[in-house]
Amino acid sequence: MMKKKAAVTALFAAFGVAATTAQAADTELNIYSARHYQTDDALYGNFTKQTGIKVNRIEAKEDELLERIRNEGVNSPADVFVTVDVSRLAHADQLGIFAPVKSDVLEQRIPDNLRTERWFSFSKRARIIVYNPELVKAEHVQTYEQLADPTLKGKVCTRSGSHPYNLSLGAAMIKHNGADETVKWASGVVDNFARAPKGGDTDQIKSVAAGECGVAIANSYYLARLMNSTKPEDQAVVDKIKAVWPNQQTWGTHINVSGAGMLKNAPNKAAAVKFLEYLASDEAQAYFANGNNEWPVVTSVKVANPALDKLGDFKADSMQIGELANTVAQAQKIYDRAGYR
Repeated sequence: MMKKKAAVTALFAAFGVAATTAQAADTELNIYSARHYQTDDALYGNFTKQTGIKVNRIEAKEDELLERIRNEGVNSPADVFVTVDVSRLAHADQLGIFAPVKSDVLEQRIPDNLRTERWFSFSKRARIIVYNPELVKAEHVQTYEQLADPTLKGKVCTRSGSHPYNLSLGAAMIKHNGADETVKWASGVVDNFARAPKGGDTDQIKSVAAGECGVAIANSYYLARLMNSTKPEDQAVVDKIKAVWPNQQTWGTHINVSGAGMLKNAPNKAAAVKFLEYLASDEAQAYFANGNNEWPVVTSVKVANPALDKLGDFKADSMQIGELANTVAQAQKIYDRAGYR
């Protein structure tokens, strides 16, 4: 752990030196990213080819990057912060690091419910339900609310309630059903646990396939990875489970995002806006989505992903995603009170 932190510190330091020798605002762009996939290399490279703007970037965990930005203050070289999950984007926004961006391109390309005036969504994923048909009936797992039904006693598996993915879902539940109902729901989910929360979303899917659990919640891209995998063991997992788009008869399946915003102390603001606009282009949307088995946010852009195609169409929650920021902290308190840790 100490070696890893030292390496990250050294990377920050090296980047800081590079930033002090940066050229004019329109020729360089400094990105702090908590998102890192192989396709992102082509994403940044093509931006440079199109604009002539050199991209300097560092990649680390969200907390490390946000702490760096806060410590740097007005002297921060960072122009754009990229991360995943609305709760993380909301947290960054609450720290006051983003600046408002006015762009006709972004307003025209990105749906209103997937942007705020300070940060923008560039790919989306869904929070799905996976279940083992040998242990659970399909009609018992059609909604998030049903995860708290006594019918599923001892059959529910999830990752930690404090993880951003589950906090964002809890925030959506509060918005749609109210705090009192969400308290009851969280308590019911805890009562239905097959085991204490642990592991990531892939672990939940594998536990369902193994029969340790009857049902779990996971982000859609985790299932898509397994479906697109050529490993026999992954295909064996997929063969033993089924997936549900929750809440199709009510408010729709919960949607989360990867996104980015321009920093208020950005030294290269013009380049930052160009980059955000580039992320909304057809080319960048495909790279951004394909990097993690997600969907583009620009509705006219289509990607060829066998797993996502097989999962089919669904009704997505159309809530203004920025509104979830108002209830993320409340969701954490509710989870804590319910013992969902």
